[in-house]
Amino acid sequence: MLHPDTELRFINEEKKYGVVATKFIRRGTITWVQDDLDQIITPAMEQSMSTVIRSVLNTYAFTNSNGDSVLCWDHGKHVNHSFNPNCFSTAYDFEIAIRDIHPGEELTDDYGYLNVREPFRPIDEGYKRKVVYPDDILTYYKEWDQIIRDVAPETLDAEQPLTDFIPIKTWRKFKKAALNGHDLKSIRECYYSRK
Repeated sequence: MLHPDTELRFINEEKKYGVVATKFIRRGTITWVQDDLDQIITPAMEQSMSTVIRSVLNTYAFTNSNGDSVLCWDHGKHVNHSFNPNCFSTAYDFEIAIRDIHPGEELTDDYGYLNVREPFRPIDEGYKRKVVYPDDILTYYKEWDQIIRDVAPETLDAEQPLTDFIPIKTWRKFKKAALNGHDLKSIRECYYSRK
């Protein structure tokens, strides 16, 4: 479930569509939650699907730590990649704005933590990283964990319209860990090895 103050818009010919903020979204705000309407497709289910459907999954789904494809039912599947994202995933099945997002600004993720199937070279944004690899989590998890630790306390003060979609037990664990930062689950827990 995407934050309600977002919409799908045409970005440009290269990116096509993306998710854009319609109102100000404060740093620390939960921007996406995996909810009960998102489709979980096991590898066995995927193997029984046509090549065309598998291609759609490869484009729009991400792989969770169990190796299942997660296909968002809403516009969440249109959040584009950036090596300098303004949203970041957590090991709690939700994402957080890691900086303020202004109206008209595109919401972006680093696909490096989504267990991509094959390396790919995204649009060049002028950053050191040029390729997204399937095992980027193993390379960058310490840096990414620090990003979440830095912003986690702000989630407790920000207005959170999506917490009703987070299991109560999960939200309690996250809030407790956010207070001290050191007990937060590592994004490394999201890694899935295809080997």
